[in-house]
Amino acid sequence: MTAAGAACVAYAAGFEARSFRLRRVDIPVLPDGMRPIRVLQVSDIHMVSGQKKKRRWLQSLAGLRPDLVVNTGDNLSDPTAVPEVLDALGPLLEFPGAYVFGSNDYYGPKFRNPGRYLVEKARGQHGLNGKDKMAHGVIRNPWGELRDTFDAAGWVGLSNSRGRLKLDHGPVLGFTGLDDPHIKRDRYAAVAGGPDPDTDFNLAIVHAPYLRVLDAFTSDRYPLILAGHTHGGQLCVPFYGALVTNCDLDTDRVKGLSTHTATGSTSYLHVSAGCGANRYTPVRFACPPEATLLTLTPR
Repeated sequence: MTAAGAACVAYAAGFEARSFRLRRVDIPVLPDGMRPIRVLQVSDIHMVSGQKKKRRWLQSLAGLRPDLVVNTGDNLSDPTAVPEVLDALGPLLEFPGAYVFGSNDYYGPKFRNPGRYLVEKARGQHGLNGKDKMAHGVIRNPWGELRDTFDAAGWVGLSNSRGRLKLDHGPVLGFTGLDDPHIKRDRYAAVAGGPDPDTDFNLAIVHAPYLRVLDAFTSDRYPLILAGHTHGGQLCVPFYGALVTNCDLDTDRVKGLSTHTATGSTSYLHVSAGCGANRYTPVRFACPPEATLLTLTPR
């Protein structure tokens, strides 16, 4: 039994956590007659200095030539890794993009027993109590360097804000985004009011898919919500799936495409399983790291 456990750990850390792959998903969400839009979603990179294979794989995604890149946060897991994140994403910065940040962009990770997630789920505990408690006793990451580089490339920052972006083939997209709900930085009142009527299509973007956020976006009739944060469960049971989501989202929607309904409205929801992990728990099991090419098509 001990040997089998050791083999599983070796597989989860040595192979699966480095087995990067691209998923492709079609979403029938655009207005009639609109040309399809190819959106590359990258999330939860959690870069640690020295992760050369991850950097090369992320750079290679530029070969997909997406119409839009959406980065749903948690780029860092090492305060010294900002140059490596920017090197990895450099080729993608040539394309139109939008981004939000997650807690690990702002703060360095702390060691945490993975089993704690199971205990918190059983107790109904998610996220942090009070305002931004993660700020106490942890290292602050140099996230401003990420923001400045993304902004300089023309990517739209969406921390409790709205934005617009004109794609190369013509349509104008509207974006509404929130800062990370996992550390209670989301301020929906600042962006409430629904999609921008003077655009061709609107997306809602957030790092952590907490139900209060999904309810708000869906009630305001956003057709599509993009999120990350969950790592797809990270340590999953084969033929069963995820045990936890690290938020109050149900495990049936821990990754991939689903729907969310609130106050009589329904939105598509896509949750990326991400391509990294906290530096102190660098393992994945039955949940390989990923990015997703979303092809948005007319309804």
